[in-house]
Amino acid sequence: MKSAPPSSSQPDMKLFWACFIALVATSFVFGVRANTIGELQSSFNLSESQKGDINGAGMWPFALSIIFFSFIIDRIGYKTVALFAIVCHVVSLVLTLRASGFKDFYWSTLLVAVANGTVESFINPVVATLFNKNKSKWLNILHAGWPAGLALGALFCALLPDTKLFFGAVWQFRFALCFIPVVLYALLILPRTFPVNERVAAGVSYRDMLKEVGAVGFFIIGSLVYFAVMQMAGHQASLMSSLIVGTVIAVLAGLYTGSLGNWLFLVVLITIGPLATTELGTDGWMPDLLKLSGPNFPHFETWIFVYVSTIMTVLRFYAGPIVHRFSPIGLLVIGAMIAITGLLMLSHSIGWAILGASTVYALGKTFLWSTTLGLTSEQFPKGGALTLNGVSAVGVLFLGVLGSPYIGYKQDMDMDKRLNVTEHTALYTLVQGQPKEGIFGTVPTLDQTKIQSLLEDEKKTLEAVQAESKRSVFTSIAVLPTFMLICYIGLFIYFRSKGGYKPVEIGAH
Repeated sequence: MKSAPPSSSQPDMKLFWACFIALVATSFVFGVRANTIGELQSSFNLSESQKGDINGAGMWPFALSIIFFSFIIDRIGYKTVALFAIVCHVVSLVLTLRASGFKDFYWSTLLVAVANGTVESFINPVVATLFNKNKSKWLNILHAGWPAGLALGALFCALLPDTKLFFGAVWQFRFALCFIPVVLYALLILPRTFPVNERVAAGVSYRDMLKEVGAVGFFIIGSLVYFAVMQMAGHQASLMSSLIVGTVIAVLAGLYTGSLGNWLFLVVLITIGPLATTELGTDGWMPDLLKLSGPNFPHFETWIFVYVSTIMTVLRFYAGPIVHRFSPIGLLVIGAMIAITGLLMLSHSIGWAILGASTVYALGKTFLWSTTLGLTSEQFPKGGALTLNGVSAVGVLFLGVLGSPYIGYKQDMDMDKRLNVTEHTALYTLVQGQPKEGIFGTVPTLDQTKIQSLLEDEKKTLEAVQAESKRSVFTSIAVLPTFMLICYIGLFIYFRSKGGYKPVEIGAH
């Protein structure tokens, strides 16, 4: 399964579309989970923090598989990695359908994330190599597959809300549908021949690839990986132990490479975590956050999810002239500004006003992730698969280890604060659950079984408090793109001082 030698012919568009459908398959599963997590909460009596843990398990193993394969993908071949992804997807979906509680679903979700990360580890460098003269445009088009899969997954959930077929629960039928895109991308991938990465073709050494990341980059990656591995092993890592492990890895990397890392790449690394939480974290929580604030329209929150994802899909397909007009860094500045506005609007929107706020939010986040990958591939070609996939890995690690669980933690703490007041004391006593352990410590919970037993008036009161609490989360998330905006403005000023944004040629010094 060796990669094919580089060719001067036109890019293999069949291979591009195979990569596109593979990305659709990964986000289809994500979209189904995001729009089914509420039912899973009722079925498994999950706390908000446990929901956050499940969403987190769908993220950080994704990053571990990206990092692992980034180190070896040029040696074992892209197709070997693609076949591993296919096997992981099939096995994970089988385990998901057999899940009977929180732990079962947690581990099956974790394996889905490994499969998704494996897909990401090969599609990005493949497309950057196929279109090495126009990377930002084609990476944006490739990543139109992500919102396309989200929209399709959510659409199935909306159109088939009560279908059980031969399964015992609605959520099982929904996850069974995930086999469709998985089988499709498997059939498309199998006959294709993969190219050699441009770094390898240009003769850039393995050590020179590592230099782009450097000691500081490996400190960031190592610290986050340690957190993720400890979480996977069922242990809570302390900040100090994480810093120690990260420092050891940084020292070893620094001694081997003799480099602290490309400073521009390090700026990208510190912004990608907040970016991932702004986009993917909000995607994962949006249906649940909006469910109690929307108008009286069937599955409104799911349709909003589909609407936002459709906007992103269409705009990314037409990214070429937009990137050309503003440059990647200019587009990041504009996107961050609009995303901040959209999140603040969502935090104060009720009923049909959510439609307008969601439109602004979608316009803001559309190009953030894909343009960051385009910028990375254009500015650090010597980094090959490692820098391109390392950015994705750090973003997802940050989201899985800290971002998504923190969103759940904030909801649990905020709900406890809102209910634990004089006017709601009696109601709080009726629904209070047992405290549960999470990554941020012990958190108060609401017992889902007790909530189902409430009288109608009591349920309405609780839902009103929950709606206000969930909307407040968007304000907390808006802090993240604000930090990103500050960094992007700094990069914009830097590139202006250098005469404008220009892609780096791999042979240049």
